[in-house]
Amino acid sequence: MLKPDLQRARELIRDIPDYPSPGILFRDLTPMIADAKALRAVVDALDEYAPEATHFAGLEARGFIFASAMAARLERGCILLRKPKKLPREKFSVSYDLEYGQDSIEIHKDALTAGDKILIVDDVLATGGTLCAAIELLAMTEAETLGSVVVAEIGFLEGRKRVGARFPHHRVHSLFAL
Repeated sequence: MLKPDLQRARELIRDIPDYPSPGILFRDLTPMIADAKALRAVVDALDEYAPEATHFAGLEARGFIFASAMAARLERGCILLRKPKKLPREKFSVSYDLEYGQDSIEIHKDALTAGDKILIVDDVLATGGTLCAAIELLAMTEAETLGSVVVAEIGFLEGRKRVGARFPHHRVHSLFAL
């Protein structure tokens, strides 16, 4: 049972059929993000998973919103895991499959150092491809990845199962089931 403020935030998530391609049901969190009280409730809840983190790694693009809000509130660093051709310096890169195609994410090679403890932050866990790529990408750095937190999880797509099969010790937390 969700707290009333989180239940209200959950109710603001919209389903958009056939986006970005036919047969895909897109979960639109932008109405929830646009509502200050809902956004605050979500960030407060996400913060509970962050006691040891020195940095939050936000996945492009909506993961940036939640990771940066957490970093600002808790006075910790925020690292951006970007799509290709967005980072100007030397970088690590990992490609992965999506429900509807293929993509890559990148991080500057000097973004993290030994001793940094990273919590991966994203908006939605679907098939797990993006999250697996993020875990693999962060493993290329000297930092320690503590786990992941997502706002919502689409259970029938079994992303958590996919992540667990590839990274059995990686903890994934989600606020909402979709």
